[in-house]
Amino acid sequence: MKVLREAGSTDAYRRFEVSYPSGRLTITGVLFRPRGQGPFPGVVFAHGHIDTDIYVTGQGLRREQDRLAREGYVVLHTDYRGHAGSSPIPEGTEEDESRLGYTRDTINAVQAMKRLPYVDPERTALLGRSMGGGVVMNVLVAQPDLVRAGVTYASVSSDIVDNINRWAVPSRPDEVARLYRKHGDPRTAPEFWEGLSARTYFDRIAVPLQMHHGTNDESCPIRWAYTTRDLMAEAGVQQRLWVYEGEQHAFGPQWDLSIRRVVRFLDRHLG
Repeated sequence: MKVLREAGSTDAYRRFEVSYPSGRLTITGVLFRPRGQGPFPGVVFAHGHIDTDIYVTGQGLRREQDRLAREGYVVLHTDYRGHAGSSPIPEGTEEDESRLGYTRDTINAVQAMKRLPYVDPERTALLGRSMGGGVVMNVLVAQPDLVRAGVTYASVSSDIVDNINRWAVPSRPDEVARLYRKHGDPRTAPEFWEGLSARTYFDRIAVPLQMHHGTNDESCPIRWAYTTRDLMAEAGVQQRLWVYEGEQHAFGPQWDLSIRRVVRFLDRHLG
């Protein structure tokens, strides 16, 4: 991992803008190191969808970054490919729909963080919000032994077709039509789309997962969270869904309650 510059440090932690390799690409992000000797537990953050034209490094999980760093966790927030100073998304890929590239970048972020001398590589976790929740689920099924625990906030669906219908069909119909011509649509080629959906592989998840979702989420319907919870339970996943009555996608009045639950969860599994 390469430190680009130090900016935004506080009395509780040092904050660095960094880059790390992800295959042939270079990915940027922000790293928070608590003050003290360590070694510290570490958490990689996977942010939600933010238009790449306006996204700046480290955007999307500012409250969570500060809180966990103050609680003694090294935090690495990955920007993903195509975001901030990261390498562009390679031509011919379908990152907007599959998130597989973002998943690779997040796996490589964990591996880069584990190599830091002040991080305990045996005590790492993932936290993802919205689209990043989907990325976290992808990582947990693709690399079951990579981390010790996962957390999601207001996650997208664990079925890629739900997400395509919710966002891509209304905003990118030509792109969806191209994908369906190339791979078949969900009705005629269900196996292909199931293969891109994390829920197909829930039985691979080997670590506990804590989920947070508001009943008034205007972006990711609460029914998606209930379905994901039920399918995980059927697959034998150790999971807990915390439901917040009246809370919306961004989390407001009950955010502090939620983050206290996150810290207790991480302390228990990474302590």
